[in-house]
Amino acid sequence: MKKVIIIGVSGGSASGKTTVANRIKKVCKDSVELISHDFYYLPHDDLPFEERAKLNYDHPTAFDTQKLIQDIKDLKEMKSIERPVYSYTEHTRLKETVTVNPAKVIIVEGFMIFENSELRDLMDIKIFVDADADERLIRRIMRDVNERGRSLESVITQYISTVKPMHEQFVEPYKKYVDVIIPRGGLNDVAIDMLIHRIKAILKEE
Repeated sequence: MKKVIIIGVSGGSASGKTTVANRIKKVCKDSVELISHDFYYLPHDDLPFEERAKLNYDHPTAFDTQKLIQDIKDLKEMKSIERPVYSYTEHTRLKETVTVNPAKVIIVEGFMIFENSELRDLMDIKIFVDADADERLIRRIMRDVNERGRSLESVITQYISTVKPMHEQFVEPYKKYVDVIIPRGGLNDVAIDMLIHRIKAILKEE
């Protein structure tokens, strides 16, 4: 059985980790599959929308990480998976799923993927995308307001109450486990190109 390479890409909210992951995917094409931890937010269909909107989505307990772990194990064994679909506007998981087939490289992206040791230990390469906190806040405001239908007030309130303190507790401390830190987020072309070069070398080895 060919070895499946698992690459973890983490960083603070709106740091540019999704940009980094997508650039790798664009260059390596069908050899790479991308899975986001955000797909695995727990469903809360039992709660009304108003209550779902008040939940802390920046804590490890917000995620169905055990399902993500099992899905990665299945992909490593060359089995297809059905990964969840999450709606940011409805704050819950949708009924449909997306089939993900095994690939030579699986990129797992998410701000809290290094917090869980079992998940972390499945990864062959761990990358942390670093960015200035002020820049991340500005990007988060623009993204959540323009793409996710959020109000400016709700984005700022959430950042102050959960995003910032959870980042300090569950994201920043786990940089000590990574192999590569990419400063300046998704704008660091030199670092990203070096990373892509390394991944291409791995693909050739396989």
